[in-house]
Amino acid sequence: MSTRGVVAAGHPYTAEAGAEILRAGGNAFDAAVAAFFMACVAEPVLASLGGGGFLLARDARGDACVFDFFTQTPGSRARPGDLDFYPVLVDFGSAQQEFHVGLGASAVPGCVRGVFDVHRRLGRIPMPELVKPAVEAARAGLEVNPLQAYIFTLVEPIYMTDSAGPLFASRRDPARVATEGETLRFQDLADTLELLAREGDGFFYCGEIADKVARMCAEGGGHLSRRDFENYGVVERHPLRISYRDAQLLLNPPPSAGGALIAFGLRLLEEVDVVDVAHDVFAYLRLLVEVMLQTSSARLASMAESEAQVGGSRIAQLLGDPLLHAYKAEVLRRYQTLRGTTHISVIDAGSNIATMTVSNGEGCGRVIPHTGCMLNNMLGEEDVNPVGFHRWHVNQRMSSMMAPTVALFADGRTIAAGSGGSNRIRTALLQLLVNLIDLDMDLEQAVRAPRIHIEDEVLNVEGGVEAEIVEKLIAEFPQHRVFDELNLFFGGTHTVERKANGGLGGEGDPRRGGVCTFVAGP
Repeated sequence: MSTRGVVAAGHPYTAEAGAEILRAGGNAFDAAVAAFFMACVAEPVLASLGGGGFLLARDARGDACVFDFFTQTPGSRARPGDLDFYPVLVDFGSAQQEFHVGLGASAVPGCVRGVFDVHRRLGRIPMPELVKPAVEAARAGLEVNPLQAYIFTLVEPIYMTDSAGPLFASRRDPARVATEGETLRFQDLADTLELLAREGDGFFYCGEIADKVARMCAEGGGHLSRRDFENYGVVERHPLRISYRDAQLLLNPPPSAGGALIAFGLRLLEEVDVVDVAHDVFAYLRLLVEVMLQTSSARLASMAESEAQVGGSRIAQLLGDPLLHAYKAEVLRRYQTLRGTTHISVIDAGSNIATMTVSNGEGCGRVIPHTGCMLNNMLGEEDVNPVGFHRWHVNQRMSSMMAPTVALFADGRTIAAGSGGSNRIRTALLQLLVNLIDLDMDLEQAVRAPRIHIEDEVLNVEGGVEAEIVEKLIAEFPQHRVFDELNLFFGGTHTVERKANGGLGGEGDPRRGGVCTFVAGP
């Protein structure tokens, strides 16, 4: 029995929705669209009609395109004193982080227009069939699994507002968010999905939903107007292409940052015999730390428009490289978001590839009335506003760390991957690619191997690294955090592959509830 396709995603229902469409004769792009709609039901903190994202498509002929449907800054700014914009404190256990939410934190959403554009260009199954799995699940209800329950507890202040609480509150304790084992039903979202499938994305951007958002913002303290929705458009971009060892990589290009930062890291590694270094695990991890530090330095230098701050001639060379010059010129003049995300990867029997990353930030806490759709809070991140909130440039596509990726190997093997994980996306994917390309791991090993991440001088080490090696690492980094096991902090690289022999494989990342569903063929 051959395999007709494979879907990797962050929830069993999400993966199964894509698989159902492959069984019905749809292609990878149809499957990705159906999986996205299901993610809005099954992974509601991470995926929403009110968010944004990217899809890297490569068809059977080898043509590739990145659909940029990320969020856009509004066309005008409301007065700060009039805004619904306030901080909430999210408790991660060992650390706390402040996020800003409310209508004043919402940018123009792009997901709906994005998936409709992908469907118009590349799909072949009617849209009503693509929303059907999500509609049925939203009406019947989904049981909250352990990962989603944990995520809900982190963002409870956002999902228990007067607007969102009726959707997400526990039936056992209405003052708290839903817990593991409870069933959530989203009747309004089911109705909205059916209307979208019937009316098209104009219903969202030029019709009733745009009117509702504009009214909410005018009366409740937001920036968004009907014109912002009417003017929103998907941007089709050429992927950023680089070679690394014997692989050709297709990455998310500027103005987003993730793909270019992965390219920086790989450029630093290509002059190193990684296989030889990896015989000493400490030396290998220390090498990865240095690459991460140097990449962060390059990023900061670009932000300051001063290569002198980098402190390394190799980084200066990278910044001057024509391939990555677009990063310096385009990425960091944009506003960048580092938020919660989920990822979907699909390969079908015809070798079409869809790899899609989407985000709603943490959500702004405000649900569009009678839609079941929470708006994003992309304007509520301090990194987006380095000189203070409410100073963003108007009508500008925002940058992101999201990095849907395709790797094409000389032996004919093809990998499609991506990750959630905020600013850990780039380091999660860098380590995945090194595991696959340099260390010749199989997909399961590459996804499940323990990871590290360093940011703001804090070294994070995932469970699974030998204690002796951890001790040597943290001795060099007084600020550190050591995890006991694999943890969602380190991303969720849901990955699929077409093997050199033509067979299909995949691996969902267990850090983020990952599953992989195969579709058998005749």
